[in-house]
Amino acid sequence: MSGGVDSSVAAALLKEEGYQVIGATMQIWPSNELADEADRFGGCCGLDAVSEAKRVAYRLAIPHYVMNFKDLFEQKVIDDFCREYSLGRTPNPCIRCNEHIKFDALLSRAKGLEADFLVTGHYARIEYNEVRGRYLLKKGVDRGKDQSYVLYRMSQDQLRYALMPLGGFTKERVRQMARELGLPVADKAESQEICFIPDGDYTVFLREYMPQAVKPGPILDREGNTLGEHRGILFYTIGQRKGLGISATEPLYVVAIDRGRNAVTVGSRREVYGDELIAADLNWVAIEPPKQPLEIKARIRYRHREADAVLTPLPNGERVRVKFKKPQMAITPGQAVVFYHKDTVVGGGTIEWAK
Repeated sequence: MSGGVDSSVAAALLKEEGYQVIGATMQIWPSNELADEADRFGGCCGLDAVSEAKRVAYRLAIPHYVMNFKDLFEQKVIDDFCREYSLGRTPNPCIRCNEHIKFDALLSRAKGLEADFLVTGHYARIEYNEVRGRYLLKKGVDRGKDQSYVLYRMSQDQLRYALMPLGGFTKERVRQMARELGLPVADKAESQEICFIPDGDYTVFLREYMPQAVKPGPILDREGNTLGEHRGILFYTIGQRKGLGISATEPLYVVAIDRGRNAVTVGSRREVYGDELIAADLNWVAIEPPKQPLEIKARIRYRHREADAVLTPLPNGERVRVKFKKPQMAITPGQAVVFYHKDTVVGGGTIEWAK
């Protein structure tokens, strides 16, 4: 229970169905200035969130626990986030949190309490397919809130122990149910996209968290000409237009980041588009690892609309090549690419290379 409307309604729905519900809030903020930021901005799982979750638990008459995952969160999510940016890649910390904290550490703790299921407020659906003998991860019916993309790392065992009761509802309906239930968080604002950067400025966070990685270098055009100086590659991402600090006759975008040369390359909007990528660190949800090419739809960012593509397994089986039928804007190393068949998550991986 994060203190928000979604997890609160999820708890209420399960109690209405007759489950014996225990509320748990993860304490994930390190014991430093980051914790102060979380509380000041109402960040996810800060003291304000714990307080809200306790109020909801009291309203629902269920026990509530606060579980400490601070060290693990810093190691698996925050450190990974910073390291990826320092390598010129763009990470997705929500995916890492779901993979290592919610559906690994928290699920293990829930099993230790002899809980039958871990229930979350995600907008996604889990179904069991008897023909395949597999649990399937599907999109939430509210396409604007669908969170299946950030859940693609889930294993069959994790899906078996997970319940996501909001997958069949719209966000509007969930808020309406919260009001009908008299929950004190019914009209609480949406949480930040990156919970440990409450003011939304990741560049300030990176500068404060890892100042040793801030190394200015050249901004180049495609021909290798120097156009200006960047502030450090960790402050840039593929497709970025604002904040380049250089003037040109046409808008320029980041088209490549070269850690070896500590260089940022810029180009026209047309040059940001690509139609091919290689993905590694794969996880297959709906199927066993494929041996032959597959026609799928692929999503390269959380807010990206998936596009038609052909997925081809590479010889060692540890990577796949994805060839889009139409060019996509800003295919970004470090981000996840998630494969879909209609509303079902086939699998996904981390973008390693793109062109």
